[in-house]
Amino acid sequence: MGGGPLFPERPRVALTREHLDNPAPTNNLYAVVDIGSGSGYPFMMHIRGGPAWSLGIASGYSDIEGLAMDLGGGSTQLTWVVSHGSVLNISPQGSISFPYGAGALSRKLEELKKGKSKKEAKQAIDKLNQEMKDNFLNAYTKLEIPDRLAHEAKENGGFRMYISGGGFRGWGYLLLYLHQTKGRNYPISIINGYRAGRDEFAKTETLKEIARTADRIFRVSDRRRQQVPAVAFLINVLAESLPHGIKEVFFCQGGVREGILFQQLQPVIRRQDPLEVATTPFRTRSAGAIGVLLLEAIPPSSPENEFSIPSTLNIHIIQAFANCMYAHAGISKELASTAALYSTSTGILGAVHGISHGDRTRLALMLQERYGGHLPPREEKARAAFQALLSVQERWWIRYIGKLGLVLGILYPTGIIDSLWPRVLLSVRWASDLGKHQNKFGIELTFTAQTTSDHMMIKELIEGAKKKIEKVGKKKNRIGGRKGWGMKVKVVVDIST
Repeated sequence: MGGGPLFPERPRVALTREHLDNPAPTNNLYAVVDIGSGSGYPFMMHIRGGPAWSLGIASGYSDIEGLAMDLGGGSTQLTWVVSHGSVLNISPQGSISFPYGAGALSRKLEELKKGKSKKEAKQAIDKLNQEMKDNFLNAYTKLEIPDRLAHEAKENGGFRMYISGGGFRGWGYLLLYLHQTKGRNYPISIINGYRAGRDEFAKTETLKEIARTADRIFRVSDRRRQQVPAVAFLINVLAESLPHGIKEVFFCQGGVREGILFQQLQPVIRRQDPLEVATTPFRTRSAGAIGVLLLEAIPPSSPENEFSIPSTLNIHIIQAFANCMYAHAGISKELASTAALYSTSTGILGAVHGISHGDRTRLALMLQERYGGHLPPREEKARAAFQALLSVQERWWIRYIGKLGLVLGILYPTGIIDSLWPRVLLSVRWASDLGKHQNKFGIELTFTAQTTSDHMMIKELIEGAKKKIEKVGKKKNRIGGRKGWGMKVKVVVDIST
């Protein structure tokens, strides 16, 4: 072997998440790298103009519109972000930095109390509170927030806020702890994609008490516990200072590292839906055609029709379902439905980045229905916890799509649409003449195929399976009971020779 390097030299860059506030640590770290490696390489403190942490946030969700904030140890940054597919828009100012990191603010609050009476300490802290409010309000003006975002916040009760950084993630895990103890069973323990409403997010006193008294909290270190009062202080100030307030927050795993990697992806890659891409390894060669069949079984939506499929059940999640429809087909019947239920939270898709908890839940429930929907008692409680995250409309449509998947799985047990097998077409219409008295509103789904006498068994298969879909439309299966949400479903089988 020659004496040359085994692998070609490639440019190396070291990244740190803190803002370029103090140059001294940069020099020190550069020296350590230089001595330790034998050859120095560039050290980069922060990406200016388009902060890398905002790209990290963008990597965590398919679509983002709202304010974005990153909370590190020494500083916190604020900007606005609008991200759809490959296009990311942020404030022309980039982001505005404040010296209110979780560690820095903890030390500041301790300093303000040290050697003072309770009254003096309160006065000093109140002064800091007002200073922070003024700074956040000034930043809000400087960031040039789009009128559309501000108008939506005013109309809808506040801004959506996407938050990242260790300080906020620690707060998110405290909220998860709150939602998974004392009889509450939130079903997903992944921080990225976790959503909290304004009231839950601002439960500062409750979470401070949990941090102080709980024996062990998942993913919250002793250092993070000590910073909880400072994070609570920051959240209270933020909620009081931002015009229109905060409606809901979305926690993000992505930071500088994920942002840099996301930035290096080609736009054509960033444009792809994370859930659809993540399920690609499990797809059969006919997954695209099966996805089309599923879409053909969904009637057209319109704003006037309250029964239309919710926009959250879009083409991407339908195709992701088609991709994964056979991932658990080799498992025994007693396990397949359970494995499918947990597939997006702890199973085959648990580690996928860039997916909201809502999408994880929708796909999990579709896949669980695809295997019949039968679960042992313990898992029925888990399913109920998943279902509690969704609207009644979503739950009904998920059951309908899942049962379609079950029937298509019976028709095509290997997931491959063979050219020798009769081609089945699906069509659907809204109908108001359903039921015994022809006065019920709902869906009429038609299976059409032209076949030879040798393949008439396909008619028997569909006739035997159609009741599985029609049961979704029974009153007893409505979401919330017989008077709950749902509609009639009629399946027509049109097989001719």
